Amino acid sequence: MSSSRNRSIYLLAKSALTGALGGLLFGFDTAVIAGATHSLQLHYALSEGEKGFTVAIALYGTVLGAIFAGPLGQKIGSRAALRIMAVLYVVSALGCAFAGPWWSFLAFRFLGGLGIGGSSVLGPVYIAELAPAKWRGRLVGLFQINIVVGILLAYLSNATVAHFALGAIEWRVQLGIGIFPAFLFLALLYTVPQSSRWLVSENRIDEAYRILAELGSPDSQAEIDAISASLRSEGGGTQHTLFQRRYGKLIFLAVSIGLFNQLSGINAILYYLNDIFASAGFSSVSSATQAVFVGVANLVMTLVGIAIIDRIGRKPLLLIGAVGTCLALSGVAWVFHTGQHLNLLLPLLIGFIAFFALSQGSVIWVYLSEVFPTNVRSKGQSLGSSSHWIANGLIANTFPYVAAHSRAMPFAFFAAMMVVQFFTVLLLYPETKGQTLEGMQAHLGLH
Repeated sequence: MSSSRNRSIYLLAKSALTGALGGLLFGFDTAVIAGATHSLQLHYALSEGEKGFTVAIALYGTVLGAIFAGPLGQKIGSRAALRIMAVLYVVSALGCAFAGPWWSFLAFRFLGGLGIGGSSVLGPVYIAELAPAKWRGRLVGLFQINIVVGILLAYLSNATVAHFALGAIEWRVQLGIGIFPAFLFLALLYTVPQSSRWLVSENRIDEAYRILAELGSPDSQAEIDAISASLRSEGGGTQHTLFQRRYGKLIFLAVSIGLFNQLSGINAILYYLNDIFASAGFSSVSSATQAVFVGVANLVMTLVGIAIIDRIGRKPLLLIGAVGTCLALSGVAWVFHTGQHLNLLLPLLIGFIAFFALSQGSVIWVYLSEVFPTNVRSKGQSLGSSSHWIANGLIANTFPYVAAHSRAMPFAFFAAMMVVQFFTVLLLYPETKGQTLEGMQAHLGLH
């Protein structure tokens, strides 16, 4: 019995970590550009607007990836769809490393964006549909942990490569390193099971029963009956429509949590972190090194957030984070507005990333993966991810232009948005901790 239980735990952990590895590639591919923006601007003779577009092109890919990943995952299953995302990561890393003209670099970054957007939808859904309710917050949280691990690895990689002073090929090496985790992700996806909930939705009951048993379910038949009942209550089939009145509250929650995640300024800061430090007078190597400190803080506080999310709950963490990020962003805006105390820039940015990681960073993918019913879960995750990536692309595209006119203005705007987020969460967001995926509908008043 103990041996069987150990095998089940191993398979569940392996499957969750494999799904979460898409998050590592997500984090690496989005953050690695921070070390290459200046070199790309010189290599392709880019204006500030063109530099912003070069960063944002991947994000426009993420929007399409997030939009289409939901229906794709609903149709072929999240595991099979994740394999497609892994191929896109591989092609993007190779293409960026050997890109020729500017348009070719943009094309390969766009393909990488498709993979990022798709995995941001499919990874958390895959994990959520395998995980027991009591562990779901922490297991889905592995996706966010892997995002910040990927971000930290990108900053470490950039700093390491920068120390070798490779000159004209430096940015190619920085971007090409991503091929190694991409190949690992693709290989592991051929060693994990399909989602039992998706199999039930496809009427492949015997396969679903076997997988639930392998994952250590105490009563596989009862779980299948609960999933089937949930599917019947939602109209059955995998093509159920998301946009209907009964899901209005869930749609609001998905769109708003995605928007607020980006209106904090998190990814604009991550993408342009080296430029932000450079604008305060730090050298390129020093900027890359300080980015690593920010990455470490991001990882440490994400681990704290994931450790307490199932005890404290999703809503309290979002409220704490809104207050902390607002104060830190206000401090950064003040530093740039006055041009004084530039030595405070690093601790303020570390404070910002710490509060963000503890709250929004730990909560968003868990929350999106659990509020929607089985028949529309991938589509709901897709909607939330799409709002996240649309806002991300627009902010990343305009940040260099706005910051060139006023370095303080973007941070003041982000701080104000965190005030709006605080009251929105306080008044409108329900708590979801401790609910089974099938019981969530009744909890949210959908029955």
